[in-house]
Amino acid sequence: MNTELVLPRKLVNQILTHAQQHEHSESCGLISASGGSPAHYYAVKNIAADPSVHFEMEPKQQIAAMKHMREHDEDLFAIVHSHPESPPVPSATDMQEAGYPEAYYIIVSLNTRGVLEMRGFKKADGDMQPVELRYEHED
Repeated sequence: MNTELVLPRKLVNQILTHAQQHEHSESCGLISASGGSPAHYYAVKNIAADPSVHFEMEPKQQIAAMKHMREHDEDLFAIVHSHPESPPVPSATDMQEAGYPEAYYIIVSLNTRGVLEMRGFKKADGDMQPVELRYEHED
């Protein structure tokens, strides 16, 4: 298992901005990869019954994002969501619903003062294993 996840700063900024725009509910989205490298962030609406503690991607937006990936020869790279009131660690529900073992899982916490915290995980051996996140500055 790869224990390091490198994200372009542009994608990090898009993810953090999306999370900040939904400070009282979990934001969610997908990251695609082209040639194994993270390429695009697709923000998807959260339609969960209680979006403050759970996320459920709006099906049409999720399908449209996956279709766009296929049409542009991209793969699903990561599933992203935020935790408005808790640390950036997978909840029991997050672990139970992690249905894409090939994807990374990225969680953003808004439960900090002035600094957003983001952590990455990979499902392995029935558990969510932390991976080191590194941000790549683009030229």
